[in-house]
Amino acid sequence: QVQLVESGGGLVQAGKSLRLSCAASGSIRSINVMGWYRQAPGKQRELVADITSGGSTNYADSVKGRFTISRDNAKNTVYLQMNYLKPEDTAVYYCHVRELTGIWWNNYWGQGTQVTVSS
Repeated sequence: QVQLVESGGGLVQAGKSLRLSCAASGSIRSINVMGWYRQAPGKQRELVADITSGGSTNYADSVKGRFTISRDNAKNTVYLQMNYLKPEDTAVYYCHVRELTGIWWNNYWGQGTQVTVSS
């Protein structure tokens, strides 16, 4: 069983930066994707960015050029560097890991960390 622990959220002014971290405990299969989702009040949860075990990345259009996702496979940790934050980035950010086991994917979620950007 994989458990995810996020850290790094908080309150920040617009234009500033934050870095989120998510450490995965337990063993993750070699083919996996680690990523970040977010959910603002009254809105659906949406993908922010993800990164495959091979290093390929994918970003939401709204964060391209401002956010950078990276991972440290030795530490089973994924990071989200968020620069030039905007008030509309305010949300609960969730770490997500999916791993390929045979023919299906297992999905794991973190508990979420609040990011609040003031104008």
